[in-house]
Amino acid sequence: MKSTLFLILLLIPIILSSNQSSSLSGYIKDASTGETLIGATVYVKGTRHGAYTNKAGFYTIRGIPEGEYTLNVSMVGYKKLEEKLVLKTAQTKRIDRKLTPSVLQTDEVLVIAERQADKKEIVISRTNVPVRQLKQLRFGGEADLFRALQFLPGVLTSSMISNGLYIRGGSPDQNLVLLDGATVYNPSHLFGFFSTFNTEALKDVELLKGGFNAEYGGRLSSVINITQKDGNREYYQGTASLGLVSAKASVEGPVGNGSFFVSGRRTYFDLITKMMEEDPANPFPDYYFYDFNAKITQDIGENDKIFLSGFASADKLNYQTFGIDMSLNIANLAGSLRWTHIFDEHLFSTFLVSASKYNNGMFINTGYEATIDNYILDYTAKYNLEWFASDKLTAKFGVEYNNYKFSYDQDFTNGENSDGGQESEGGITNFDVIDHHISSFAQANYELTSDLNIQAGLRASNFREAGKTVFDPRLALRYQLGENYALKAAWGIYHQNLKLASLPDFSFFDTWLGTDSSLNLGKAIHYILSLEVNLAQEYEINLDVYYKELSNINELNRYASRIETAADVLYEGRGESMGLEILLQKKYGDFTGWLGYSLGFINAQLDSVNDGKWYSPKYDRRHDFKVVANYRLNNTWEFGSSFVYQSGQGYTPMNSRSQGFMPGYTYGRGKLVPGSRYSLKMPSTHYLNINANYSFEMFGRPSKLILDVYNVYSRRDIWFRIYVANEDLDTYVNDIKLLPIIPTISWEIAF
Repeated sequence: MKSTLFLILLLIPIILSSNQSSSLSGYIKDASTGETLIGATVYVKGTRHGAYTNKAGFYTIRGIPEGEYTLNVSMVGYKKLEEKLVLKTAQTKRIDRKLTPSVLQTDEVLVIAERQADKKEIVISRTNVPVRQLKQLRFGGEADLFRALQFLPGVLTSSMISNGLYIRGGSPDQNLVLLDGATVYNPSHLFGFFSTFNTEALKDVELLKGGFNAEYGGRLSSVINITQKDGNREYYQGTASLGLVSAKASVEGPVGNGSFFVSGRRTYFDLITKMMEEDPANPFPDYYFYDFNAKITQDIGENDKIFLSGFASADKLNYQTFGIDMSLNIANLAGSLRWTHIFDEHLFSTFLVSASKYNNGMFINTGYEATIDNYILDYTAKYNLEWFASDKLTAKFGVEYNNYKFSYDQDFTNGENSDGGQESEGGITNFDVIDHHISSFAQANYELTSDLNIQAGLRASNFREAGKTVFDPRLALRYQLGENYALKAAWGIYHQNLKLASLPDFSFFDTWLGTDSSLNLGKAIHYILSLEVNLAQEYEINLDVYYKELSNINELNRYASRIETAADVLYEGRGESMGLEILLQKKYGDFTGWLGYSLGFINAQLDSVNDGKWYSPKYDRRHDFKVVANYRLNNTWEFGSSFVYQSGQGYTPMNSRSQGFMPGYTYGRGKLVPGSRYSLKMPSTHYLNINANYSFEMFGRPSKLILDVYNVYSRRDIWFRIYVANEDLDTYVNDIKLLPIIPTISWEIAF
């Protein structure tokens, strides 16, 4: 209590010192659609005052002395806006402005404003990839968010076709994926090949690879914060596309005092195979996926906005062959209601309620029936405040409540009835858990000097089922070394309650579990040092060095037959990751893209794995080099390419073989004896993708033909390596290879 009172007394003169100064606040919007813009920079020329617009498109600048100024508003891909401004003593002005889209943006003010705005909140290891660039990265004709993120340094996968992101040594379940504030638990289609997010529905994508602030909790490694489009407030419009993999369409326009946006995507492999002649001995699998996005935005007066968002996706597979009947259903359903309110130019609030459900179900009949059904249901409520106390002090506060229900039902009784319960009986498992989490956070950013900022935060969380309350402090510093150089550092403690039971090679039946008293909460400590350099008006480079200490990490127990607690499913251990990353990025102009390199080391130790010895996980790739380039030749032609080179993934070799014989038989069954876990490496991975876009008019509407070539020189990477022991005492090594060259063509039309 005394320390809190001391802090308040310390802040009073800081706040009062700005009472005689003026302030600006407002929304920045797209002039063509009326959508608010995230990350636009507002800068008072000739001063050190500037700000970013937040996730709602709102900004506040305080502490401006009276006088005449020039106000600059800018953002990548938009024409710079400049206007004269006269401020009187202690004047408060509301300035909402609209920016006009532009292909070229080369004004130096963008760099200056970003440098000033970055002082309001220190964010380290953040990458914002413009959605326009994301749409140019196509795979099998599809623009895909997670595949685009894989082209950033420090973001690894277990294979070329995997969509699971291993960020700085963390497993995919350690990534917090948010869509308009709602958590998405399974962001993959086609067993991991595509993500569930249709890029046509996306407005902003922010990746925080580590050191994220106290606003975010519940994950150990990273945050992927995705914002859907609000919709066009000015007029109705839509797009439709047809490709070899899927068809998709979107419609948006004004409604009420705001806008709406709706989009959908579906594959049609199942429809095509029904029209083809089928070989009874080799039937086609009946498979398709779809996803659906919707959002409605409404203004309620000048200071209040309501956002209602919805998202649904599903994968459905049915396959019958050789007397085997199998079906698989995987689905996501998420929705959120967000209300933003401006109390005044000092205080901005966000209230959000969301619901998210992920479920998967599998049925197999080989003459013996087996079923598995699993889901996680998440109800969440959040309330956050942003306080712009003065030109030197900003703060954030928030509370969050989560209600979870985990369910896992397994029936291996061939359809015979028996009584189940929390424990396994007679081949039936019914595992249901309800859990509650309550957390709160506080964070403050203070400008110590004109070149040095400090940001400190604390997140407190209570996990009922685990019976634990934890405190996660976070600390960040930013020092302006020179006009174009900034040094950042971050340290923080992170805890995670949710666990994912999955295999690194396959992602078709991932099971989420909560931490009960049988397991410890996952814990990570991040140490990060970052250097940011503006090389020129259009180029920026980031160099990050990091170390991550991991405790109570988990791995699936593949041989679990009886499930009573979470510890029956998951092994527990520790780990560490360390490395450096370099990213050179050009965000605007005719030529855009990035070049990235990372050097990383990942180690893990679990008492029940690899005889308790330390090992490097499968996804540990020492060197990771990536290039993405897009070039706009003119209004008709655009070209893109991407290249990856990575050290090979790990695999476990077989060191020896034993052979057992039954009396009177000359053959027996061989048993392979594995060596150290993932102790050998596959050949290096490298592949090239190219695409070309041709824009034209069809039926009087803008259209586009897109040619995409995946894996141009058709180098088939090894998915995994298996050893086969036959009856003749021979042992074979078989490599299961991935996809060859895949050319695709698709057509898009706007209406």
